[in-house]
Amino acid sequence: MYGVKEVDAMGLSALIDSDEDVHLIDVRSAKEYNQGIIKDGVFMPLHTLPLRLSDLPEDKTLVFYCRSGARSAQACMFLKQQTDREAINLRGGIISWYQSGLEITQPETHV
Repeated sequence: MYGVKEVDAMGLSALIDSDEDVHLIDVRSAKEYNQGIIKDGVFMPLHTLPLRLSDLPEDKTLVFYCRSGARSAQACMFLKQQTDREAINLRGGIISWYQSGLEITQPETHV
């Protein structure tokens, strides 16, 4: 998406496996989140992002994901506009993650 850094599922998997400290943020709805997540994904629905900008760690690489990549791209653009920080969007969202054969886990606690 224009103006947003993106990574595909395999690239994100490699980034997670690297030494880089990655913070995954799941911007989907509670219902979607409860269906399954990328391991260590933190629940932060898109509509709560404006109120939770201070919850985002300053010292980690931020990666937003959603179902298809549209909401997470919006999250990346919002973050850039409000804080001048850049985040990475998972292109194709959790759908592409699953279609790439990567693991989806159940959240430790349902929201």
